[in-house]
Amino acid sequence: MEQVEFFKPLVSDIQMMQDLVKEEVDTGTILLRTEDEMATTIRSYTAVKVNGVIAGFSALHIHSPKLAEIRSLVVSKNFRGKRLGKTLVERCLDEGRTLGLEEVLSLTYQKKLFEDLGFKEISKESLPEHKIWADCIRCKHFPICDEIALLYKL
Repeated sequence: MEQVEFFKPLVSDIQMMQDLVKEEVDTGTILLRTEDEMATTIRSYTAVKVNGVIAGFSALHIHSPKLAEIRSLVVSKNFRGKRLGKTLVERCLDEGRTLGLEEVLSLTYQKKLFEDLGFKEISKESLPEHKIWADCIRCKHFPICDEIALLYKL
């Protein structure tokens, strides 16, 4: 029986987290977050271990008093198909509710995963400008964005 543990990572977990997400960063599926950037935002992350090994993580980044974004959602290929990604998203949504947010955004290639959890597709043009310029300009695919924007109303 597998032991699954969801937890708030420590700064000492950052290197393992970066190793886990490296392939997705290299392909441009997930934006690179430097060690310093991850350290300054470590409180936004939730991670999951399976049998003591970090199997995935996500982050809830707050844009405004009403809006947050799920970022950097990744599950190791070795642990996919176990609902870990869905549970990480659900935990982000629960955290958003606890913080009193109204909406949670996702820019993703995993449309079905988010739709299955109640997210609705929205136009990328409706995204806040600071979101576009703060993150998207760093993307390998910029300015040709093929991610799907989805929104969840809390």
